[in-house]
Amino acid sequence: MGQAAAVEKGGRAELGSAEFLPRLLIILLGVWMNAADALVSSTIMPSVSAELGGYGAFSWAVAGFLIGSVVAGASAGRLAESFGLGRASSFAGFVFAAGNAASALAPDMVTFLGGRLVQGIGSGWFSGFAMVAIAQLFPERQLARVFAIISGVWGVATLIGPMFGGLFAAAGNWRAVFWVFVVQALIFAVLAPPLFRGARASSMRKMVPVRQLLLVAAGIGMIALADMTHVPAMAIAAIAAGFVLLALVFVADGRAKTRLLPHRAGDPRTPVGAAYLAIFATSASMMAFSIYIPPVVQQLLDYSPLQAGYVVASLALTWTPSAFIVANVVSGRERSWVRIGSVLILLGTTFQLVFVPTLSLGLIVLAGATTGAGFGLSSSLVNRLVLRHLSQEDEVIGSAALMTVRQVGGSAGAALAGVAANMAGFGAGLTDAVAQAASFAVFIPALPLAAVGLLAGFALTRRGIAEPPQADSGGRPAPHHDAMQL
Repeated sequence: MGQAAAVEKGGRAELGSAEFLPRLLIILLGVWMNAADALVSSTIMPSVSAELGGYGAFSWAVAGFLIGSVVAGASAGRLAESFGLGRASSFAGFVFAAGNAASALAPDMVTFLGGRLVQGIGSGWFSGFAMVAIAQLFPERQLARVFAIISGVWGVATLIGPMFGGLFAAAGNWRAVFWVFVVQALIFAVLAPPLFRGARASSMRKMVPVRQLLLVAAGIGMIALADMTHVPAMAIAAIAAGFVLLALVFVADGRAKTRLLPHRAGDPRTPVGAAYLAIFATSASMMAFSIYIPPVVQQLLDYSPLQAGYVVASLALTWTPSAFIVANVVSGRERSWVRIGSVLILLGTTFQLVFVPTLSLGLIVLAGATTGAGFGLSSSLVNRLVLRHLSQEDEVIGSAALMTVRQVGGSAGAALAGVAANMAGFGAGLTDAVAQAASFAVFIPALPLAAVGLLAGFALTRRGIAEPPQADSGGRPAPHHDAMQL
């Protein structure tokens, strides 16, 4: 009885119990596939382009994946409500497997990119469902540990993805990496229904917010299209139009009967709005390093794809241990850690802009490690603060939106980096001069994004906001009033 009581009180052993460990592992598998597959193309694209042609489509291999992931992830909460979390997750796994098979068998670049889009759709769904599962299947007392583990795995997967792809590219078989993901996706599809049994959404609306999803897709697509023009004015106009469309998502959502996001999600004066802005901006700021470091060091330092993957993995060197440092931060003590993390992300992004063009390996690794530490210290705590301030009505869509906003930020960041790279001549072919120019240019848009992330992080943790609200009658913290206003 004593041991059972200790577990019941929320100790570490509780997550390792038969009730929670299998569910946690299947969630981690979904997070791994989402993050790793998103950037696996960055180290294999030189090999893919050499075989299929179309080196100028480099950024689209990532942007296409993320566009699909954004649109799918945005509907994850509603689909979980409509079809049940287990069945929806299983279907997502099969879709993801189909997309990977298409890329693995691709005879040309168009088919390859189409497969990447389908991969993104499946990935966005099951990663969004994972966020719903956390909110539905884990007690509030364990959310800090769950999100710390999720953050650590996300950090490792995001950075190991390029290294994983580099391993297969160095072996001369880039197609095999997608078959590995096929196997993992099928495992996910089979195991998700029984493991997610028991999840119950609080709202059972049967509609999907199609109008908002179309605006999301159009906004990200417009930003991504900016890298197809070599005229700076047209590229800037496309980017501006893309962000306007993304802003209209909040307008449309506020007027819609079926919402995509929680109440006032677009208002940075509220805890949820500030948190989503921080997630969006910081996720966007890290994409340049993850996508463009591999081709730069391969071209200028004569690194192999695998070696280039190791350089990108410098972010994971500090991301994962930093996430575990804050795993046991008690409720109400998140403020200083989120702020330190936000500062480190901005500092690391500044280092990237300054250090990467020097081609000094030690300085590049320092830039990546500083950024990774910032994400590790802040991201899981920001997630926790979002869930704390969600109303019961918004719990499902708000938890799913954590991944959606991250993917929207990542896709926007990838598109912006692609525009900067192509303005430096990247789309016309990679030479030493182009790689040197791109090593500076791609980090220019990342810096203001990191600065916005810092401001949003500080807004989220201003006094009176970050403290835990009073618990409701069910023992779950009640949301702050400013998170509930319409």
